[in-house]
Amino acid sequence: MSNYLAIATVTATLQRLLQASAQADVDGARVTTVRPDTAGGSVPETGINLFLYRVAPNPAWRNADLRTRTSDGQFSKRPQAALDLFYLLTCFGNEIELEPHRLMGSAIRTLHAQPVLTTAMIQAAIATPGFSFLQASNLADQVESVKLMPLPLSTDELSNLWSTFFQTPYALSIAYQVGVVLIESDDIPQRALPVRDRRFAIMPNQPMVELAISTDGAREPITMSTRLRILGSRLRGEQTQVRIGQVEVTPTKVEDREILLDLAGLDAAPLSAGVQSLQVVHRTAADPLRGTESNVVPFVLRPLITQIVVGEMEDDGDDRRTGELRLSLNPPLLPGQRVSLHLNEQTDRSPSAYSFDEIKRATNSGEIAFLLRDVKPGNYLVRVQVDGAESRLEVDTTPTSPTFEQYVGPQVVIP
Repeated sequence: MSNYLAIATVTATLQRLLQASAQADVDGARVTTVRPDTAGGSVPETGINLFLYRVAPNPAWRNADLRTRTSDGQFSKRPQAALDLFYLLTCFGNEIELEPHRLMGSAIRTLHAQPVLTTAMIQAAIATPGFSFLQASNLADQVESVKLMPLPLSTDELSNLWSTFFQTPYALSIAYQVGVVLIESDDIPQRALPVRDRRFAIMPNQPMVELAISTDGAREPITMSTRLRILGSRLRGEQTQVRIGQVEVTPTKVEDREILLDLAGLDAAPLSAGVQSLQVVHRTAADPLRGTESNVVPFVLRPLITQIVVGEMEDDGDDRRTGELRLSLNPPLLPGQRVSLHLNEQTDRSPSAYSFDEIKRATNSGEIAFLLRDVKPGNYLVRVQVDGAESRLEVDTTPTSPTFEQYVGPQVVIP
């Protein structure tokens, strides 16, 4: 691939290529690489001006370097920018002797006969004494060829190009697209060790997990108080373990097609609310460190509100309150998890609803605080959302109750 000098090297190679043909075809002609409207005589009286007016990503190569980083931000592959270069060739000279026309014909003939910038052409341009600043260029080592293609610009496109970029009268011009140029980063990625050996094994008794649901029903949310039901095939092993995230636990009941696991008996500290992965692992007494693992199935572990504490509330006027609300959650929050609080007023008349983000949390615990602002006094249903997993609301299941089949908790009173 190429370094940061690649674009300049392409321009220099084209300039050298055109200079050789233009000088042979029209006496005194020279090739420059300045703006066509440059003041001070930089544009030749007789010659060709090569101007790079646009650089754009190459659509075929623009995503060829993905992914360049691992999930922890480390380089896994050198980033590279794939570019197409757009040049405007403008011919100047004595109009009476048709020098611009002759130079245009010379340039088109040369670029049509040499539609690829070869390694030898690039190396020759770099070695030219006037281009000593390109000595560190490695464009010649690029695997992909650099190709030239004329662009069929219409009269309107040429007019817009000259009126936008140059405040000077139009001169005979043609545009070319040059690509692809691959500019690679100087960053050196870290390389993992190669695979030492590849082995194949047949595991006819590998456990297969189909579903992980609550014993209360497939539609019931899963919390740290849930009894988990794992369905599948070949689930029973010599020593059967269930892996949730990075934690392995012993299930309550194991059968060939069903496993029961009581989440209430687990240490919640290593777990977190949100999407969890679950596997069944079979180990043997002869080699307890190795085992046969099932496929991975996901389930959503919802946070459970275990305590609500209302701090001192201040009256903001207009019968509104501002103050702190503290919650305790199970499982505890992990660093980086996003938490939001949602309050819904329990009333039949225009109920209010509020949402708040956390303001602080206790380290390595489930305690979290929210600052409530401009909240109407009243009774509110309380929910929290942790990384998209929402806490459960309690439903009144008593048929004789006036709130039968309505949400009744958890709730908080804002005085």
